[in-house]
Amino acid sequence: MPIAHRRSTSALSARTLAILSLLIVAFIVAACGAAAGPAAVGDDLAGGPAPGAVSGGTDGEGTGELPASLADQRIIKTGEISLEVPDVTTALARVRAMALELHGYVGRSQAGTRDEAATLTLRTPAERFEDALTRLHEMDGDVVVEATNEQDLTSTVVDLEARIANLQASETQYRALLGQAVKIEDILAVQTRLDDVRGQIEQLQAHHKELTGLADLSTLTVRLIPSALQQAAGHWDPGKTVSDAFAALVDVGEAVGDGVIWFVIVWLPALVGLGLVVLVVVRLFPGLRGRVGREPKA
Repeated sequence: MPIAHRRSTSALSARTLAILSLLIVAFIVAACGAAAGPAAVGDDLAGGPAPGAVSGGTDGEGTGELPASLADQRIIKTGEISLEVPDVTTALARVRAMALELHGYVGRSQAGTRDEAATLTLRTPAERFEDALTRLHEMDGDVVVEATNEQDLTSTVVDLEARIANLQASETQYRALLGQAVKIEDILAVQTRLDDVRGQIEQLQAHHKELTGLADLSTLTVRLIPSALQQAAGHWDPGKTVSDAFAALVDVGEAVGDGVIWFVIVWLPALVGLGLVVLVVVRLFPGLRGRVGREPKA
């Protein structure tokens, strides 16, 4: 065998061996990152410890500084409050204006008439959650029900960020391998792993975006209930009574008018015709009139 050919074959074999070695290493890294995927995220949401989360001492003797991401707590704040207000329409407008003033918005609302309850879902920045509750307490009305809840997802978010970083490192390695691969089977194998890692990254990034979005904006459900005085006033409406009376008067007038029209068009001609028939019979049979008027003898 020629020396040049032998050297080329040896170089190709060494290159293939290097690619396979890197492929195996990248596969192991990706497998480690995927082993603690969405299932582990679900465990974190259920209250379990976050695998791989960095912890520091609380006695002032920590071994190092915490990552900057741990300093930014990710807490989902939710709550609901029911207010008994004298005027639901006015209170509804005030709550909408308050949401805008707190740089939030009304995500969903269900409002009825003036004497019916209304429900709004407010989305405000998490740092303004307490301000929203305070301003609702200051409104003209009484707080009937109030409940709040906080869920700390800091460890979950940090763990997601670490997994995404690991998978992105694996993606970089796979892209480097894809540029070095020569054989078709090597290219297909690397591309398959690259697509798989990219899918995992997108899935974790979407979950990370969802959690951070829930933490950035708090959710507060506000229910406005009409007061007992407003409900009592709502049962008697003089204007509605007058309107109903006029409607009844119109109905009576329509009924009388219908009766007159029926009498003129139907019953009056019928009665006139019947009278003419009786008159003709009496004139044609005069004896019948005397017989009818004659009283029987005892």
